[in-house]
Amino acid sequence: MKRLNTGLVSALTLALFASAACAEELEVLHYWTSGGESKAVGVLKTDVEKRGHVWKDSAVAGGGGANAMTVLKTRVISGNPPPAVQMRGPSVQDWAEQGALVDLDPVSKSWDKELPPQIAKVLQYKGKFYSAPHWVHRVNWMYINKAALDKVGGTVPKTYPELFALADKMKAAGIIPIAHGGTPYHDGVFFEGIVQSMGADFYRKAILEGDQATLASPKMVEVFDILRKSQSYFDPGIQGRPWNLAAAMVIEGKAGMLFMGDWAKGEFTAANKVPGKDYVCAARPGTEGMFTFIADGFVFYKAKGQTAATKGQQDLASIIMSPEYQQQAAYFKGAIPARTDVSVANFDDCAKKSAADMQGSMKSNLLVPSMNQGTTEATLGAIRDVVTKFMNSTQDSKSAADALAKAVKSAG
Repeated sequence: MKRLNTGLVSALTLALFASAACAEELEVLHYWTSGGESKAVGVLKTDVEKRGHVWKDSAVAGGGGANAMTVLKTRVISGNPPPAVQMRGPSVQDWAEQGALVDLDPVSKSWDKELPPQIAKVLQYKGKFYSAPHWVHRVNWMYINKAALDKVGGTVPKTYPELFALADKMKAAGIIPIAHGGTPYHDGVFFEGIVQSMGADFYRKAILEGDQATLASPKMVEVFDILRKSQSYFDPGIQGRPWNLAAAMVIEGKAGMLFMGDWAKGEFTAANKVPGKDYVCAARPGTEGMFTFIADGFVFYKAKGQTAATKGQQDLASIIMSPEYQQQAAYFKGAIPARTDVSVANFDDCAKKSAADMQGSMKSNLLVPSMNQGTTEATLGAIRDVVTKFMNSTQDSKSAADALAKAVKSAG
């Protein structure tokens, strides 16, 4: 038997020890728990494990992330924050300002060139990136079951009067016109789409800037009027229903329309439904040309005594921003890549339209953050509370608009 070269054995042993030393257990706190979301998480988990790290999954369902953020705060207070956390909106800047996060300078040098400026801005604090974006979601989407649309001889509505006319036809044909999830989260998503239909400037002033006169204006009263009429097309069983079950109603043909961001498209894809054949995706009434976005990303928390991102955290961030991951994960999630240089040629027609619309909205100043991205946690909660109270009562639209203005002011 030949003897092994002792120098080679020593080199291999050192390499194995070095590899083990670099390997980390990365606990990842996130709220991607539906079918399409789980597939996207699976892609990331596989890529992380290929680099030798151990993925510890901490998924918290419900509330559009609110439940996960409650868990996060408890963990931070106890001095045991997860190394990686799904986060969006001003919370990124808030945590960075508090010194709780590590910046991503070691891996983010080229990100300014690879991301839309409007999106890069919400991921930074004092010129440094603190969040790695997985993909970009378009929020102002509407989905219509194609068979239901054809059955009533309808066309895709571009205004709310057209939407209500289509809903009346569906109702007469025994189809639930609008599938809705009876949670504050889905209520808020539905509401913001109506606000956006009043114009990008109105939406910016009211929701993103919290302008009191705009919030209590006759136009906002009109928003609540449209919301009230929309409710008449919901079914009675909405209470507590999560958004993915509302999506299933449209997928199965029980309901005609769904108003939800393009993460819902991941549910259609998981059910092997094809856009144009099984369902139609379109911008919500009154928002054609506008692109309201959520840039889902991960932030990275410091452990006690830590000053810079660990090798595992750097690897996770660099994987997230790699063209290969961006393409595959966005495909499963129903989103589009955050990087503008990643091709969507193999994506479905909805995603291709989304990518084209994002490029167009960048040039026309109509690329704006969703209220889930562009408001503080306190403001977002205040808006949802007012909207849900309105939707579960007989409150009039004028007093709802006044209540909205007061709630946003108090949260501010």
